[in-house]
Amino acid sequence: MRLTPRQEDLAIAAAGLLGGLLLIAAGAYDRNEHIAPWVAALPLLAMAALEPLRRTRTIWTVSIGGLLLGANIFAGSVLATVVMYTDLLYAATLYGPPRMSRVLHLTGTATTVVLSGLTLLYGRVSDALVVVGLCGVVFIAPVWTGDLLRRQREQTESARLRAEQTALLAELDRRGAVAAERARMARELHDVIANHLSAIAIHATGAQALARRQARAEDEPLVAALAVIRHNSVQGLAEMRRMIGLLREEHPEESYAAPRLDAVDTLLEQARAVGREAGLAFEAQESGERGELSAPVELAAYRIVQESLTNALKHAAAGTVRLRIGYRPAELEIVARSPYRPVAGRAPVGAGAGLVGMGERAQLLGGHFEAGPVDGQWQVRAVLPRESGRAGRGPAGSERTGEERA
Repeated sequence: MRLTPRQEDLAIAAAGLLGGLLLIAAGAYDRNEHIAPWVAALPLLAMAALEPLRRTRTIWTVSIGGLLLGANIFAGSVLATVVMYTDLLYAATLYGPPRMSRVLHLTGTATTVVLSGLTLLYGRVSDALVVVGLCGVVFIAPVWTGDLLRRQREQTESARLRAEQTALLAELDRRGAVAAERARMARELHDVIANHLSAIAIHATGAQALARRQARAEDEPLVAALAVIRHNSVQGLAEMRRMIGLLREEHPEESYAAPRLDAVDTLLEQARAVGREAGLAFEAQESGERGELSAPVELAAYRIVQESLTNALKHAAAGTVRLRIGYRPAELEIVARSPYRPVAGRAPVGAGAGLVGMGERAQLLGGHFEAGPVDGQWQVRAVLPRESGRAGRGPAGSERTGEERA
């Protein structure tokens, strides 16, 4: 289990205090015969009390710790007290203000020079060299180590900030590229497809006006077909303009209202009107509790139903097209069966695109899709999870058998 900084400081204080008391009890310290052993424990206790403040009160701990170190030398030098003071120097350099490192380097060097100089003046050269080594270990090495680690941390933090800035700039560039591409797509849709749909709606309206002047009955197949053409072109133009608006918005998800399965009845009515002359009838059946469906699942289900009915209008033989939507606890099943009419010869350009689109929608949600002739009928079957998830089937998530249909 990883200790918190506070627990680490308390552990250091406890270890230093326990180790120092054991050394004093064993007599393993620089004892002065004229001073009682318990006096040497006083600087030890005070130094241990400073350890929990090593990260937060760096200036005070180092200053008081230096005085306690001097008292430790005169009362009887205990190694644990010296080690805890070096830890205070290290912590002050690492956690203290930036100028603390320079101050401690200067004071440590000055202390080393003064003590070694006095030793050289009143003693031997060998003793002065020993003092230089001891002062270097006590006063300079901890400061140098803390300074090195602090610089390493600052470099790491600087590298992390640069990486975050680079990632942010890349994200801004990506968003700019996406916005530019969305604007280009909006222009293309407006200038090409929307204009064609407008032309279809205008011509259908003109043809309806001509039929009314010729006093044609509204139930006449030609007049009914013109009404369906105009209705679908106007509806398609409205959806196209909505898509263009979404492409030009910065946050389209906030205003987009996806089609819902509640509108399946409208799709069926349109399919009945168009397929009546071709001898097609449409039936729909629902089973299970609909409940709440996530927006991606409901949109995918609506588009699969829409494309299945469109395929039936294009390719089915005369008969009844049956649509079944089953709501299960964990998934949604869509089955559309229509009279199968094999097509001889080469398939038209674009054949199979609708099946590919339905399969991709199911695959992206982690569902399953298949289409093909079954028992003399063309069957489209899609199973979607109630909660949208990542695709888990890969290319095998959708299958097509028999002849492809658009």
